[in-house]
Amino acid sequence: MTQLPSTAKTEAQNQSETLHQIQDTEKLSQDTPGAEKEEPTSIFQGLGILDRFLALWIFLAMAIGIILGNFVDNIGPALQKGALVGVSLPIAIGLLVMMYPILCNVRFESLHHVFESREIWIQLAFSIFINWIIAPFLMLALAWAFLPDEPELREGLILVGLARCIAMVLIWTGLAGGDNEYCAILVAVNSLLQMVLFAPLALLFIKIISHSETSISLSYPVVAESVAVFLGIPLGGAIVTRLILRNFAGPTWYDKVFMKWLSPWSLIGLLFIILALFASQGKQVVHQIVSVVRVAAPLLVYFIIVFFSTLYLTFRLGFGYRLSTTQSFTAASNNFELAIAVAIATFGTESSQALASTVGPLIEVPVLLSLVYFVRFVAKRTKWNP
Repeated sequence: MTQLPSTAKTEAQNQSETLHQIQDTEKLSQDTPGAEKEEPTSIFQGLGILDRFLALWIFLAMAIGIILGNFVDNIGPALQKGALVGVSLPIAIGLLVMMYPILCNVRFESLHHVFESREIWIQLAFSIFINWIIAPFLMLALAWAFLPDEPELREGLILVGLARCIAMVLIWTGLAGGDNEYCAILVAVNSLLQMVLFAPLALLFIKIISHSETSISLSYPVVAESVAVFLGIPLGGAIVTRLILRNFAGPTWYDKVFMKWLSPWSLIGLLFIILALFASQGKQVVHQIVSVVRVAAPLLVYFIIVFFSTLYLTFRLGFGYRLSTTQSFTAASNNFELAIAVAIATFGTESSQALASTVGPLIEVPVLLSLVYFVRFVAKRTKWNP
């Protein structure tokens, strides 16, 4: 009988062993109970109680705020005590508390991945184009189309359109099965771009393009100072916190223990801000319920147009489900926290601009949660999945 050379014999044995290992691995993954149960059977199972009923909490915060504003004397002056960049101290603290936990969840240490491949640069360029050119101009057009006779409400909407995603988009992307790593990198990039671009774009859109004639002028220093304080302070604190704690305590403790404790404070801060805003504007909101409805209409149209246009375009470009979903939610999401902060600092807590920006999360949260359901349903029916 002819025998194989020892080297060939060894190679054949290695190939056979490798094949058996692959088959055993596949069998194990099929036989292991719950191997394909990584995703929650319901979207709501992926949310905590605050996130799960956020739209309800926002409605309650608005209702309680309106009741306090109409029936509790001197609630307005009490909320105006102290000041930070033109914002009352209680509301300023709430704004910082709202921003800090979200930014602590951003993977700043992954930002270097931007430089590793050409594909990531393409994705970033596409997203920056949609987020910083298409979406703001669309909001500007919708604001003029729906509110041609309400310049103050229009300005509040414009601020919402300019404040790009650095917050809830991480939740929507994760629930929809998008690319969490890319989303984290994009959030970090948008955080830095917002420091540079928000103030000049706000000045361009409101003062130059819209020819604002409001009694309080929107100047570059005011907007830049607001962005620096209400984005810069929590951003810097988040970077230091993440880098130090993850190195000393370890990534597992940071993600599973620290962030689990810290994350709810963002929504608590948001609810406090909404309650405080509506308490200070309680009487105004009651008398301007029509204004709230008028602001809600262009916001609803904006979210639908931006999301579905981006989803269709990325699908046609062959980005794949995960990147297409990430791009779509990133484009449709807005940093309403920053819009509220700038509106308060620039125009005051009782301004129509602040009222318009406050309506943002009321519409965005239920709409984007519905879109999470939609995109998962479409992916399952069409087998367009990760």
